[in-house]
Amino acid sequence: MAAILVLIERRSGQVKPASLQALSTASRLAEGDEVVALALGAGAASVAADAGKHGAQRLLVVEDAAFDAFPPEACTAALVAAVKETGADTVLVAGTTWGRDVAAAAAAKLETGLLSDVVEIQRTAGGALRGKRPVYSGKAYAWDTIPTARPSIATLRPNVFPAEAKDASPAPVSPIAPPGAPVRAKVTRTELPAAQELDVAEASIIVSGGRGLKEPANFSLVKGLADALGGAVGASRAVVDAGWISHAHQVGQTGKVVSPSLYVACGISGAIQHLAGMSSSKVIVAINKDPEAPIFKAATYGIVGDLFEVVPVLTEEIKKIRAS
Repeated sequence: MAAILVLIERRSGQVKPASLQALSTASRLAEGDEVVALALGAGAASVAADAGKHGAQRLLVVEDAAFDAFPPEACTAALVAAVKETGADTVLVAGTTWGRDVAAAAAAKLETGLLSDVVEIQRTAGGALRGKRPVYSGKAYAWDTIPTARPSIATLRPNVFPAEAKDASPAPVSPIAPPGAPVRAKVTRTELPAAQELDVAEASIIVSGGRGLKEPANFSLVKGLADALGGAVGASRAVVDAGWISHAHQVGQTGKVVSPSLYVACGISGAIQHLAGMSSSKVIVAINKDPEAPIFKAATYGIVGDLFEVVPVLTEEIKKIRAS
């Protein structure tokens, strides 16, 4: 029996939703094969309940505090060791910044194939991994296949695949020895914003602002709508480059690629690099006073109007609905 291995990413002791999505996807692909999860760092065994609920039949852990800061080189070595331990022929990793880094390095170490930023995934009768991924800045999709190289590795775009929790027992835990990989970079301190904000890469609702806001102070309109919806604040590259908001909020090809259930674009024209980062959103609402703005071609719903008039009214109506 073959195995599907899923790398688990944790932050502040919590499993990232994208990793649970990858586990559920592995469970759907398994068809009788064993689903094995890999968690790293101190307290790694604590994810056994979440792993079991999302389809893991076994949890491998490297209980070592040296992994708490997730050094990519050491984590890559741990993933390679887990592949050899399980004999996995398929490896799934959440397509976060860290996940893409580790998956690519592991593929190089194992001299195998990698499907990146996958939005649909299949395994053929012969065990080949097939993935659908965006190309040409999201203007088209291509199906790529890893026909013979094993293990086949894929990174899954966050928020595209559902995380389906089941009534299941915690996954049995199997410790493995930490790999002796050299760590050439050391994290000495992590600084977080004073007010914890939703990460746009993981949020199910995002409200983004662009140059149509005219000045940084007007991002309060975007934040107000995002708060009313319970979502995260995003931004276009132009306003990030202008220093209006930090790069952590940038959505696009040179920022974060997102796939929320709802994406609201306020005063964003819809440049190609921005569309590449959010075109896979399930519902897109565009608010722009230019009826010819490219964003409307990608939008599910479009509002042609002045955002300074539309957004405050929309925010108040949403507050009323949620209060009722």
